[in-house]
Amino acid sequence: MGTNAGVTILLQPEGVRLPARLTSLDRFRAWTRSDSFPPRGRIDWLEGEVEVDMSPEEANTHGSLKVAISRDLSQRVEAGDAGVTYSDRMRYVNADAGLSVEPDVLVVFFETLESGRMRLVPAAPGSERILELEGQADLVVEVVSRSSETKDREKLFQLYHRAGVREYWLVDARETALGFTVYHRRAARYVASPVDAGGFRSSRVLGTKVRLVRRPKRAGVVRYRLEWARS
Repeated sequence: MGTNAGVTILLQPEGVRLPARLTSLDRFRAWTRSDSFPPRGRIDWLEGEVEVDMSPEEANTHGSLKVAISRDLSQRVEAGDAGVTYSDRMRYVNADAGLSVEPDVLVVFFETLESGRMRLVPAAPGSERILELEGQADLVVEVVSRSSETKDREKLFQLYHRAGVREYWLVDARETALGFTVYHRRAARYVASPVDAGGFRSSRVLGTKVRLVRRPKRAGVVRYRLEWARS
């Protein structure tokens, strides 16, 4: 851990070179759009803290899980032409929450974009290259890893709420019991959706119940899928 002109820098592990005078969200955003921004790792601005995580992604409890959630959410959202799903390297920004992050999975409805609650931010004025989404996301998913546990369960739990994210899914596949919690946004805090007898939790954003299942391992690979309750 180090400091940079008054801003706390958290490096996990050490080794990423941060630009001088990284003292505000605006300066951080400018850096993320520059050629000097690292092409790998996850680097977030969390209300005045820069958190750098260069840890390798574990295949069976993070990589395949994130892909499965992104795939199944995308199919669900796009089947009704409701919106779009992003995964990895799509930067989500909310200035009110002091937040600039790259969530594991992010869902934005067209209605949210058309209302102005979320906007596409071009790389430069007039450019068609979109590098940021700014505003109030509809649904964000974070997959917990050893290096991200405090951030996902505490820091982002608070900052996503402050940013107006309507639903926060927190997933942890590191233990025998698969952890999957759907949090609904209330005025003061997120509240966990109760799980029913079938293992389903209500997603108000998607208008259905959902559960996450771990499929049998094949060739050493763990697979996952989202299942939706029948109407």
